[in-house]
Amino acid sequence: MTKPRKKADDWWRGAVIYQVYPRSFQDTTGDGMGDLRGITRRLGHIASLGVDAIWLSPFFKSPMADMGYDVSDYCDVDPMFGTLADFDAMLAEAHRLGMKVIIDQVISHTSDQHPWFIESRASRDNPKADWYVWADPKRDGTAPNNWLSIFGGPGWEWDGVRKQYYMHNFLTSQPDLNFHNPDVQDALLKTVRFWLDRGIDGFRLDTVNFYFHDRKLRDNPPHEPDPEEIGLDAPDVNPYGMQSHRYDKTQPENIDFLKRFRALLDEYDGRMTVGEVGDGARSLKTVADYTGGGDKLNMCYTFDLLGPDFTAEHIRKCVQAFQRAVTDGWVCWAFSNHDVNRHVSRFIKGPEERERVAKLAITLLSTLRGSICLYQGEELGLTEADLAFEDLRDPYGIRFWPAFKGRDGCRTPMPWQHGEAHAGFSTAKPWLPVPEDHARHAVDTQEKIAGSVLNHYRATLAFRKAHDLMHDGDMAFVHSNQDILAFTREKGGEKLLFVFNLTREKAEFVPAKSLKLGQPVSVPGFGAKLKDGTIELDGLDMACVRV
Repeated sequence: MTKPRKKADDWWRGAVIYQVYPRSFQDTTGDGMGDLRGITRRLGHIASLGVDAIWLSPFFKSPMADMGYDVSDYCDVDPMFGTLADFDAMLAEAHRLGMKVIIDQVISHTSDQHPWFIESRASRDNPKADWYVWADPKRDGTAPNNWLSIFGGPGWEWDGVRKQYYMHNFLTSQPDLNFHNPDVQDALLKTVRFWLDRGIDGFRLDTVNFYFHDRKLRDNPPHEPDPEEIGLDAPDVNPYGMQSHRYDKTQPENIDFLKRFRALLDEYDGRMTVGEVGDGARSLKTVADYTGGGDKLNMCYTFDLLGPDFTAEHIRKCVQAFQRAVTDGWVCWAFSNHDVNRHVSRFIKGPEERERVAKLAITLLSTLRGSICLYQGEELGLTEADLAFEDLRDPYGIRFWPAFKGRDGCRTPMPWQHGEAHAGFSTAKPWLPVPEDHARHAVDTQEKIAGSVLNHYRATLAFRKAHDLMHDGDMAFVHSNQDILAFTREKGGEKLLFVFNLTREKAEFVPAKSLKLGQPVSVPGFGAKLKDGTIELDGLDMACVRV
């Protein structure tokens, strides 16, 4: 029997979530890499932003071939990050400060050093022989089909012990689990229960549409461009994007597993899931399938806003597409995360725009209907770090250099104190360098400046929290006479009009006669200019008015 849901169980709806990349947040041991005690030490900073939850990228035991996204033990902390006791202390402190804790669950694949895979590859008839995706070669010895790895090359690796290929969507050291085997599902859900019993509040499900593969191992067809396509599966330098990934992911069997996952979470109070969906033109349909009905994921995020476009047309297209496709689900919007170039670098047209764009972006993100996710360092307006090839640690970037520089540029250490060694991140040489430009914008520097990006984030998130309609109120776009993004948010008798000019030129918003403008609302960092029923906007500007 399903437990009745309480309002407090839906804390995630409209929540602000702050992503922590543990190895780059704060080092307390002097090894140049962040750790759980460092996160605990800096939780006060995160809480000062006014966020509702933190999401931790993986800290599980791992050989770190893919920076922890290659798990060798789902129920233990890697020694580089600390111990389970350190995790418990961090969790307790986050809860004391009023923040929920979400952890990254990477269950589509494991490390090849996971005991499950070591046993699976030992023979074709051991108890775990069918726990991974194994297949015989074609008669000519080539791979079973044309599936590709996101990290380059075939999606299959030959194993001489079993004389078979195994499937991998990422590195060859990240074999894919066989979700068609119910024992695999049971084992994974057991690890999920381990963390639920420890008191965590939710899971971010990595590559949530990658769990199942086509049993018949059919070839993927070529990719056919879709005019409705917003997000891409991979950079255009990567042949992975040349296929339509019809058979190697997003299989219908995934729905039933997500229901099993949700049923487990519903045994506990106030737990949630947010899924990462990377599915090209199908992404929104997949989000609708995975979040609808209230018996699967609580919400998803896609890659729609993680590209280079910061225009009224693009934002409107993404949000409206979601509104059409996902009628009873929920979305989590983000401009940055650990896998993409920092959004300030993607959106600005020159360094002089850094601060203005950083402020406008968080103001826009905060006004959208949905939950929002922030990535560590964006509250400082950090730009993408420009790293030398010899500094790279990301296998994805190393593989496709120099056409694609990988993900290290957004993963550099958090700058805490300007003037300190490595900006206060570590006393030792960090695993990635701290750019001097980042050090100049360190937390301690921005704390002292009333109009800094950091203090703008705090004020903007406080504004969001003060208006209930921004939490889960209705959202409707308003026709504009120029290249302007205009929409209303409405709930409980309050209705606000938000108008954004994302161009570099002055603009005027002339409302339709049916839209009666009331008093301007003071938004941190921006001010409405009403003149004769028209809203006047500078370049990269916004306004809020009661209607």
